[in-house]
Amino acid sequence: MNKLYLPALLAFLISVILTPVLIPLLKRLKFGQTIREIGPSWHQKKNGTPTMGGIGFIVASLISGLVFGGGDIKVYIASLTLLLFGLVGFADDFIKVVLKRNLGLNEKQKLLGQTLISILFLFLAKYFGIIDTSVLIPFTTLEIELSWFYYVFAVFLMVGFVNAVNLTDGVDGLAASVTMVVSVFFAMFCFKIGETEISVLPSAVAGALLGFLFFNYNPAKVFMGDTGSLFLGGLVSVMAIISGYELLLLLAGLIYLIEAFSVVIQVAYFKKTGKRIFLMTPIHHHFEKKGWNEKKIVWVFSFVTLICCAIGFFA
Repeated sequence: MNKLYLPALLAFLISVILTPVLIPLLKRLKFGQTIREIGPSWHQKKNGTPTMGGIGFIVASLISGLVFGGGDIKVYIASLTLLLFGLVGFADDFIKVVLKRNLGLNEKQKLLGQTLISILFLFLAKYFGIIDTSVLIPFTTLEIELSWFYYVFAVFLMVGFVNAVNLTDGVDGLAASVTMVVSVFFAMFCFKIGETEISVLPSAVAGALLGFLFFNYNPAKVFMGDTGSLFLGGLVSVMAIISGYELLLLLAGLIYLIEAFSVVIQVAYFKKTGKRIFLMTPIHHHFEKKGWNEKKIVWVFSFVTLICCAIGFFA
């Protein structure tokens, strides 16, 4: 079990030490978040809060993951993939806060970058024999061979969840809390099925996120930015693929799916009827409009994630 808690402990210590050092630096560089006017009006008070704080838990996660999992090709490939996703997010944040373009990279640029990274990961994973083209059906012994279509499916899964995690990052501590739970799940699950080397990476991320939450929990002193959320989206999708239980992510990452589909449903319904189903999307803003405070949203969404992950682990 040292494979699980030692990476988490080291990453936690690095994160909890590095993040408070990073916050004043981000302030001096004027890397403050600009709250969009179309967002919730009550979020305007967060204008200027330092963003790109995800750098702290990224550094902590990768250092710890490589210290305890170094030498395993899976850890190297996964770490490279997460770093590249984080760099796409960093470019997006940099354009927003430095070049003062509030929307950052456009959608085509983001999707192109995310797709290329996903293809690179799948190529390396296949080359080194880490993945095959079959998909296991959770809670059964069924295994479906997808052949070449597996790669289309896997790219769609990775890009979809990277953006779903990004959408979840709209309330103080929400994306970090939910993903910490999912990371613990993948660490324990991979350890359970014998993937002990790669289990150190989600374990490290869980520890790093716990350290980050000391400063990101409401009221947040720093935001993770797209730098952090794209890194985390890469983590959950990469772990699902490497573990060989891709579809299990649909359960463990249910909150991400609800956040993403709330936006899709809202847009589609509005275009067809001119009316809205939700008060605001992503759905965490709907609950804010209904009177839930940010802490309640974080706790409820994290608890739902915990239940889903427990079902996935024990069933």
